[in-house]
Amino acid sequence: MTTGEPERGSAMVEFLGVALILLIPLVYLVVTLGRVQAAAFAAEGAAKDAVRAMVTAESSAAGEARADAAVGIALTDQGFERASGALSLECSASPCLTPGGAVSAVVRVEVPLPLLPDAVRGWVPLSVPVEAARTGTTDRYAQPRP
Repeated sequence: MTTGEPERGSAMVEFLGVALILLIPLVYLVVTLGRVQAAAFAAEGAAKDAVRAMVTAESSAAGEARADAAVGIALTDQGFERASGALSLECSASPCLTPGGAVSAVVRVEVPLPLLPDAVRGWVPLSVPVEAARTGTTDRYAQPRP
């Protein structure tokens, strides 16, 4: 019997142990960063579309409804529920669609960290906020809209 005989195969076991210890956090990090990037795409597109919907609307009320619908579509396109995002609209003039006035939209998306149980979420806020803002100008030569 040689001295290396009891050690035979232990390198493979050690390699598998180390690989699991390193690969599981790496895979979790990739999945989490993918969700955060999807939220960034969703927030940016939602803010852009919300401003466009607002400044081209016939009235402020119709513009707000269209902007909310645009945010919902942008979020669901990236796999988020509508409830995970919040839209905030601001106007530089009153009424909101005054010719030459600015309309700003801020979209905030809360990205929950994946694979964590709801019990843990109750103790500590385990989400990453992603926010995007966009500003647009209403047509200077259009009629004032309520």
